[in-house]
Amino acid sequence: MSRNASQGEFDSEAIVKAVREIIRAIGEDPDREGLKGTPERVMRAYRELFSGLGDDPARHLEAVFEEKYDELVVLRDIPFHSMCEHHLLPFMGRAHVAYLPDGMVVGISKLARVIDSFAHRPQLQERLTNQIADIIMEKLKPKGVAVVLEAEHTCMIIRGVKKPGSVMITSALRGICKTNSSTRSEVMSLLRG
Repeated sequence: MSRNASQGEFDSEAIVKAVREIIRAIGEDPDREGLKGTPERVMRAYRELFSGLGDDPARHLEAVFEEKYDELVVLRDIPFHSMCEHHLLPFMGRAHVAYLPDGMVVGISKLARVIDSFAHRPQLQERLTNQIADIIMEKLKPKGVAVVLEAEHTCMIIRGVKKPGSVMITSALRGICKTNSSTRSEVMSLLRG
């Protein structure tokens, strides 16, 4: 299934053609036995890895429940992976999300789906962290939100500076999780485990 990329849609044929050209450009033969199906495999992988481009993350937060719960809700150690938009190499790690409800809660699987929806597009970890926090604030209207992402970036591990084991940590705090020092301390303590 091919769609027109100029309209923001996935273009299967263009990716297959481009991968064939990349294989040629590195000095290989795209028709060699081991590489024959590579352009199609890369296209299918890209369709999956960038599936968030065609998804609206907000849809995962539409089914909310009224609940008189006024303590922190924390979901830690949510695995995620994304593609660094600078090198189109993966970064992967764990996301930690907390929010302080103001009468509305959401099923916890929906938080993981929001993370995946934003992560499955060309990204920067800083932007990804902010996008997750902002959409939770917008859709759940909680008193506060905290999001922490920890990730290893293959663009730093397998090329360039080559520093395996390096972990980048980003955070985004909103509402009372940012403005109230005792709430901020409590939420960060819970997110660290």
